[in-house]
Amino acid sequence: MALRMIRIRAAATLLLTALVVTWQVSSAIADSASTSSAATADQHLQTLVAGPQRSDKNRVRDIYRHPYETLTFLGLRDDQTVVEIEPGSGAWWTEILAPYLHDHGRYYAAGPANDDSSAEAVSSRQGFAAKLASAPALYGNVVVTQFDGDRFDIAPPGSADMVLTFRNLHNWIADGTAAPALRAFYRALKPGGVLGIEDHRGRADQPQDPKAKSGYVRQDYAIALIEKAGFKLVGTSEIDANPKDTKDYPAGVWTLPPTLRLKDQDRAKYLAIGESDRFLLKFVKPE
Repeated sequence: MALRMIRIRAAATLLLTALVVTWQVSSAIADSASTSSAATADQHLQTLVAGPQRSDKNRVRDIYRHPYETLTFLGLRDDQTVVEIEPGSGAWWTEILAPYLHDHGRYYAAGPANDDSSAEAVSSRQGFAAKLASAPALYGNVVVTQFDGDRFDIAPPGSADMVLTFRNLHNWIADGTAAPALRAFYRALKPGGVLGIEDHRGRADQPQDPKAKSGYVRQDYAIALIEKAGFKLVGTSEIDANPKDTKDYPAGVWTLPPTLRLKDQDRAKYLAIGESDRFLLKFVKPE
């Protein structure tokens, strides 16, 4: 009887060991497949960041804007539906996002409303349209929508995995349209969808100018504003930090490159500082 019990226990031990080994192997295979898939996606993005479709004028700013690091921090995948707000005539991010999302995802470019007749809006619409027309193979799948606060759907409601906006929040604060803009983003996103916002970071030792006339926005002010709209902060990044930026210039943030509003006045000084210190914030629309 004792010998039989020993044999049963030994068999049970062998069976348990086999199950554990099988699970570990299966888990390792799954992890390897997941890692391989992520690496492929990353390679795709890296290739496009370094790709010939990007203009030299845009590429030279990578040292300040860090496109690969920014997009991977925000969790971009090439099968997502992504909305970029006000891509502009220079199409800085479009040169990366449109080809990245071309085959498996969808890219919405939400630009100025068609009834906005300001010179800036007309220039933006015309310049962006010309960019898309210049390479239909790359940009033929781009869906152009209108953006003006919450007047329009920037994408079908609840369809977007990600909404991206770069250095625009200060403008909406200045003209009093930040709240409706955030409502439009919230409406477009799926539950769990990501809102990525980058802007010029204001000094924490000074009160926020309610009109953001200098172009700078305190990070804590931005977070409070966006959370008030219903979003949840899930990450911050120092990718675009610039400790040389003292944020106290005669023409605000536009004193610095790339604008260099003072032209040749102290040009070398401002070029040495570089582009502005910026926050990068990642929010989600709650499930």
